[in-house]
Amino acid sequence: QVQLVESGGGLVQPGGSLRLSCAASGSIFTIYTMGWFRQAPEKQRELVAAITSGGSTNYAESVKGRFTISRDNAKNTVYLQMSSLKPEDTAVYYCNADIRNIWTQRKDYWGQGTQVTVSS
Repeated sequence: QVQLVESGGGLVQPGGSLRLSCAASGSIFTIYTMGWFRQAPEKQRELVAAITSGGSTNYAESVKGRFTISRDNAKNTVYLQMSSLKPEDTAVYYCNADIRNIWTQRKDYWGQGTQVTVSS
């Protein structure tokens, strides 16, 4: 089994910062791309940022210059540093990872989600 466990969500004022973490554990052989998605009420889930095992990144246009994704391969952990937060960033944030497990199966795994609320 493979698990992704997120932490770091919460309530923050506009202009504030939060850092999300997501640790992968279990029967992992290789972790490829890791990323963060978000889903606001009545909206579709969207990609926020992704990072490959080699460190290449891509971001949604709406978060470029404000969010930074990084990863620690030794800890199987991905981070999302969010700054200059806006009310429209309010959503449930989900961690995603493309993982090959020890039985050589490769698939997408998801975390349980963490709520981020930006409000004064």
